[in-house]
Amino acid sequence: MQRDTSLAIEASGLRKSFGDTLAVNGVDLAVETGTVYGVLGPNGAGKTTTIRILATLLRPDAGTARVFGHDVVNEADAVRGIVSLTGQLASVDEDLTGRENLILLARLLGLSRAASRQRAAELLEAFGLADSAGKLVKKYSGGMRRRLDIAASIVVTPRLMFLDEPTTGLDPRSRNQVWDIIRALVAGGATILLCTQYLDEADRLADRIAVIDHGRVIAEGTPATLKASVASGSLHLRLLDPLQRPQAEQLLAAELEGVHLEPDPAALSAPCPSAGRAAQVVTRLTDAGIQVANFSLSQPSLDEVFLALTGHPAEGEPEPAGAPR
Repeated sequence: MQRDTSLAIEASGLRKSFGDTLAVNGVDLAVETGTVYGVLGPNGAGKTTTIRILATLLRPDAGTARVFGHDVVNEADAVRGIVSLTGQLASVDEDLTGRENLILLARLLGLSRAASRQRAAELLEAFGLADSAGKLVKKYSGGMRRRLDIAASIVVTPRLMFLDEPTTGLDPRSRNQVWDIIRALVAGGATILLCTQYLDEADRLADRIAVIDHGRVIAEGTPATLKASVASGSLHLRLLDPLQRPQAEQLLAAELEGVHLEPDPAALSAPCPSAGRAAQVVTRLTDAGIQVANFSLSQPSLDEVFLALTGHPAEGEPEPAGAPR
């Protein structure tokens, strides 16, 4: 029977317990080839455990999962040959240089000495590490280590990359560099499963997102779809005359709930369900003689989506005791 490999990942009913703790509780996933799929949730939600099952590092207690058509339990070797995993902690050797780490991995993966040196040089250049190639990794910054770690994951280019919290602890500049690397990998044909608790990261990178809480997928869709499904946008107004703000606040409160006065004495905002409703409100302000300098309708953030879905912000406890890290 011909296998359907149109999906990079197809998981159904995955379950995994550690003692009395149910870490993964019936997770279903369908990840299209050539996309970034975000798995979003707080620490302890089951994200890392799910990744380890899909990467063949853990056996599920129940359910099935296939990676490009290969069963992660019965065909684990085939799966390992087409995936890479970059975990939360760097996997490179701190007592070797960046170049030595990449050459060592290339040799272990079967490349010749010459091919290993060439591949190491290519990756060091591509990841902006060529000038630090001869420096011991223990002297690298956090951002440099993370870039080297990702480079090590693609010495032999995988079809699927698991990135588990790839920017944890990085400064904004290093985080942006890692984001650029992820975009370039997908542009080159890779599929990426990105686990993160940073909602902004998922919003910027992911084509689709699964929100996981307490070991279950509680919502799934594109970032725009998730935002539209659980929360309204916000109407932001700035008046020409700050002295008209009390009148504008009174009128706005009659039209929309939750009016908020901004630090700017001429600005105020309120939740608003649609662009049409925003236009009606602005028209009524204008008809009342209140001069609006500018206005905008913003989408809800993924932070607001997560809070609406789970009842708590995107932060939580560590993985259950006994769960491999």
